[in-house]
Amino acid sequence: MSFQITKRFLVPSTKLKHYRTAQRRCLSVTCSRRNIRDNILFSPIEVQIPNVSLAEYVFGKTAPFADYTAFECPFTRRKYTFSQVRKLSRNLGKVLRKKLGFNKGDVALIYLANCPEFPIAALGCLEAGVIVSTANSLYTSGEILRQLKDSSAKLVITTCDLYERAAKAVSQLPGKIPIICIKTKPDQLLPQGTIDFSEIINLTLDIPDLDPPNADDIAILPYSSGTTGLPKGVELTHRNIVSNLCQISTAETDALELAHGDFQEISPGILPMFHIYGFTITTMNLMTKGAKVLPLPKFTPDSFIDVLQNYHCSIIFAAPPLVLFLTHYPDVKPEYLHHLRNVMSGAAPLGALDESKFLEKANRDVFISQGYGLTETSPVVSTVLKSVREKLGKASSGSVGHVLPNTEVKLVKLDDKTATPLGLGEQGEVLVKGPQVMKGYHNNPEATKNALHEGWFKTGDLAYYDANGMLFITDRVKELIKVRGYQVAPAELEELLRDHPSVEDAAVI
Repeated sequence: MSFQITKRFLVPSTKLKHYRTAQRRCLSVTCSRRNIRDNILFSPIEVQIPNVSLAEYVFGKTAPFADYTAFECPFTRRKYTFSQVRKLSRNLGKVLRKKLGFNKGDVALIYLANCPEFPIAALGCLEAGVIVSTANSLYTSGEILRQLKDSSAKLVITTCDLYERAAKAVSQLPGKIPIICIKTKPDQLLPQGTIDFSEIINLTLDIPDLDPPNADDIAILPYSSGTTGLPKGVELTHRNIVSNLCQISTAETDALELAHGDFQEISPGILPMFHIYGFTITTMNLMTKGAKVLPLPKFTPDSFIDVLQNYHCSIIFAAPPLVLFLTHYPDVKPEYLHHLRNVMSGAAPLGALDESKFLEKANRDVFISQGYGLTETSPVVSTVLKSVREKLGKASSGSVGHVLPNTEVKLVKLDDKTATPLGLGEQGEVLVKGPQVMKGYHNNPEATKNALHEGWFKTGDLAYYDANGMLFITDRVKELIKVRGYQVAPAELEELLRDHPSVEDAAVI
């Protein structure tokens, strides 16, 4: 599953060559080539990546925000400060290692919808050196069983609401594995035979802090179908995620503010925390900024509008359907967006027309940030900076931005075994190299071999770049449609359809 903060500038394929030629002529006169070298996109900025585990990095950043609220359920009002998240995570890590007998390198499957306890569960496992394999909270018991088997998980952490599906999957394994259960409502009864999450995170063991895992150890194991096939476990190390957080932090210096005094960024946590976008960007990343996250277990119009009404949300991480909802749903009043300063859209294309309509509805200066990435890249590869948008204006429209620090991107012809980088305006498959690129696919050396070559990850996405070094995603390799000998991207047709005033949204299948 690719994470794509994509807002693409799309033109019919038959006109694409002429457009790019004209674009090359006009932009090459005025724009710098400081971020293009030998037809490879790069960032002139280098960031230092600390040699620490993910939990060490995150908690090192959150220390100044100890008394601020980190996560709050907007419905039950369960909430935890940053100091509580740190303490309870460490308690959990110690219990897992010293009381329940888990070892470094064991796998825990976290089967949770968004909730304030999600980061405590994840960071607690990471403190213990236990690998976190996140599972979609909508999975059936059969899908959970497949992930349990492939990951060789030895523990499940879930909620009372999801327990039955998890238990059914566990019952089909040859050996019994423990289930830790979270009560999301005060009156819930703990299922028989499960371990009470609340009890063990509040259990203080009088032992020294655990030795942290190595930066090159696997931290999380999300499942992604990649470019083709059934979901595969993506091995992301502590260094991968820490690198991406450092890279993102550099890119966000002109968009997000650290908590200070009475100020705190507030974000509705609508993106699934089990997805790499929600895990890295809206959970770990916002923690390092001292932001308050309001986890929503599922989206409903009424619940989301209630959050907008009752909390002064300053930043929203979203997918395009949510942006369209904010724009067109009549019960979303402009005054509910009064405190909004940033919208970061991902997972699918957000057209220029959709962006302008949202800004018209918001009736205020809101920065819409867009970029590009995948599960296999932890996830972010590129993004549009606020300062770049202000400088380039429409020249950046439709772009997924410049590559992040310490990252290289090249575009190559399909099936070009030499992987020779293409030039300005030429469309090719996106290959990525950087410290955020995965270690490999779990138990799948053949898929790893096909995806990684000399450090370059084959994304399966098509793109071109302009003279500003801005990347433009056009489509997926496998989704191209051949029409009279031409290759047409579905997204191009979708954009043309959405431009019609009578069309609200469109999908080409």
